[in-house]
Amino acid sequence: MSGEHLLPGTTLRDRTAAATGDVRLRGSLARALRHFGHGRERALADLDDPDGLRHAARAVRADILADLPAILERLADRFEANGGQVFWAADAAEANGHIAGIARRIGARRVVKSKSMASEETGLNEALARAGCSVVETDLGEWIIQLAHETPSHIIAPAVHRDRYQAAEALQTAAGDRTLDPDPAKLAAFARETLRAEYLRADLGVSGVNLGVAETGSLVLVTNEGNASLTMGVPRVHVAVMGMERVTATWEQCELLLSLLARSATGQQLSAYTDIVSGPRRAGEADGPDEVHLVILDNGRSDVLASELHEILACIRCGACLNVCPVYRQVGGHAYGWVYSGPVGAVLTPLLASEHPEAAELANASTLCGACMDACPVGIPLQDLLLSLRRRRAERAGSAERAAWRAWAEAWGRPAGYRTSTRALARGRAAARWAHLLPGLSRWTEGRAAPVPARRTFRERWDAGEV
Repeated sequence: MSGEHLLPGTTLRDRTAAATGDVRLRGSLARALRHFGHGRERALADLDDPDGLRHAARAVRADILADLPAILERLADRFEANGGQVFWAADAAEANGHIAGIARRIGARRVVKSKSMASEETGLNEALARAGCSVVETDLGEWIIQLAHETPSHIIAPAVHRDRYQAAEALQTAAGDRTLDPDPAKLAAFARETLRAEYLRADLGVSGVNLGVAETGSLVLVTNEGNASLTMGVPRVHVAVMGMERVTATWEQCELLLSLLARSATGQQLSAYTDIVSGPRRAGEADGPDEVHLVILDNGRSDVLASELHEILACIRCGACLNVCPVYRQVGGHAYGWVYSGPVGAVLTPLLASEHPEAAELANASTLCGACMDACPVGIPLQDLLLSLRRRRAERAGSAERAAWRAWAEAWGRPAGYRTSTRALARGRAAARWAHLLPGLSRWTEGRAAPVPARRTFRERWDAGEV
């Protein structure tokens, strides 16, 4: 793990309290997620057999993960045969060091980036800044949060937490003396005008990779703004950063996943732009970089692949699980404290950022309602993975907490113990008003009234023939 993040020194409770107290944040989230949700429903309804397609996608991702090392080797071999250069990065430091080395070698001072969660994960912008480069994000949402010195709030819509007035406020820092109108079309026009100049001045382009296709050694990027096309096509050197799981063996598999990615993310049949790069510009071609580099990032993924939680690597980063999650819908992405948010972030962050003990508590940021699994286009059992992480955390709990839960399990695991405890609660119901004074319960009762047990238990009423 690397990069700027919020986890150290903060708690999930603190971040959640800040988010739920932000009325504008909750309004922006509600509007955006409602839009994404309706789009996804319409797009899936147009398919003859959406469930069949999802089952096929899940099988494809399982096959890929089962043969991942061989598929990655094939991708690297074909990519190099096309004239590209491949670097295997064990961690964030290696990835950043390699890319910074490329920037120094070519004398780069200006870098344009297309949206890349992997480079957010490694903290590449900060590493390039330390190497003397000025980095400009070219995805509009990414540019807004870069100017606002924030991290992404959503996997596909990084500035989803900001309304148009807040977006204008961030963009104003790039406009200088020019006053920006908060009209969305005018803000987009300003961004287009400003960023076009950045492409022309950039020495180096950096992007993520939606999918690498081993069959031909090609990299696929999808956007709705076309910024990936210019990031890859204009600067003389391009670097693509790819998490090691973001591959397919064949174009047929890629086509299947892309069709579900766009439908699950924004409700489109396909994203507006699909860019494919298979190597540097060839003789006779007018556009394209002189050099293309692929950085394949591990950064803890090999350990995840070898664990019982490996199914999380099937994620195609569509954001569908975020859009339906009752927790994410209330608190947004920053409450999760790192690059990945929502249910997928609650699983990935404890695994990829395990050196931070604060990450482990993210597994509690879920109601375990299963809505995320229902929405996932590749059927990742997110609630099961979250339960596994909770079990891991429970094994590291303090002796007092472990003793308390053991006593509770012992009491409620036997009929006699259950009956005795529920009778005791019914008899002591008057004490509920003092629950907020008890250590451990005081935080739970803050802002809410403790429930008062019934005067008689259900079993007592059943035995009396009342129910």
